[in-house]
Amino acid sequence: MTITPQNMWEPENVRWTLAHSREVMPSAVVRRGDRVSPLPRGPEKLDDLPVRDGDTTLSLVEALEGSHADGFMVIQRGVVVYERYLTLQPDTPHMLQSVSKSLTAALTGVVVSEGVIDPADDVTDHLSELAGTCWDGCTIQHLLDMRAGVAFDETDYEDTESESYRGFRALGWTPPLATDPSPHAYIATMSLQEDHGERYEYRSILTDVLGWCLERATGERLASLFASRIWQPLGAAYDADLALGPGGFSLADGGFCVTLQDLARFGLMFSQDGKIDGRQVVPEEWVQRLRTPDADLIETFASSPDALEMPPTSFYHDQWWIYDAEAGIYSGIGIHGQQILVHHPSGCVVARVSSWPHPWDDDASRLGDAAAFAVCVALS
Repeated sequence: MTITPQNMWEPENVRWTLAHSREVMPSAVVRRGDRVSPLPRGPEKLDDLPVRDGDTTLSLVEALEGSHADGFMVIQRGVVVYERYLTLQPDTPHMLQSVSKSLTAALTGVVVSEGVIDPADDVTDHLSELAGTCWDGCTIQHLLDMRAGVAFDETDYEDTESESYRGFRALGWTPPLATDPSPHAYIATMSLQEDHGERYEYRSILTDVLGWCLERATGERLASLFASRIWQPLGAAYDADLALGPGGFSLADGGFCVTLQDLARFGLMFSQDGKIDGRQVVPEEWVQRLRTPDADLIETFASSPDALEMPPTSFYHDQWWIYDAEAGIYSGIGIHGQQILVHHPSGCVVARVSSWPHPWDDDASRLGDAAAFAVCVALS
């Protein structure tokens, strides 16, 4: 079968699409630098580590296979203690979906430190064409914390009648209709559902607006901006890709495609307060925001459906899912089973890329999380 933009998200094609996105979607190259941060390998053998899933106990390998994992890597205190590729080669870039949001937020922290954008800025301070629209009064921090009040119901990714499906179509995640607006025009014509800052609701479009603000504030395209501020200082081993929508719109919400080891490097850098291989990539104070409990964010998150399967200490902040700020446990999560988990109590970073046939799968999500946390607990 030939895989095209028309059928690339069919369940039987998802695995191929996530590892070959540049072949079916326009993309920009995120250039690596000349220096690669080392990832020394250790001796841990974890294939048979028991993973509990309800009343069932599986080996780690069985849990990875059962959760449609493509690759899984664990770094503990700077040393790779487990690395398994189930369907990928080590140099294969894999689409991160919404883990891309955490990458975009890291870039935001760097740009904030440069003084060209501030979390308190209004979106319209940088995107004047959105003045007089639903974005009036929305701040950069509202975008970072998913607290903008625009209407974008994202509870069912496969509901073709939902507002988010229409938005994803305009963004180019699925082939746009002839009557669909451009990504910029779609954003400008969105409607207001509630006051900005009123409550938390996960809306991917907010990260796209954040990426647009970063481009406007710096005068650089997102791929080259991310390359110079994050990817090259990080010491990535491979070039990455950033998927583009119509008109070259940067898909900051889910379009980064990176190798498993470079995703693990990104997590390692966060676990070390923004530093890797002797270089400060993301400001330490920006990373520390993820380890600062926020009563307001916890309260607003607790009233959302997203909180049902998470600890009472959980909240969403700076495009990360925070399980326990004081303990330093937080994660980037993407549909189809992508994850980067930073787990300070064990000194572990877990990178996982997967290919669930459908955007969300409760069973695969639970099993994938169980595998990631089982490793952390075992190595604590």
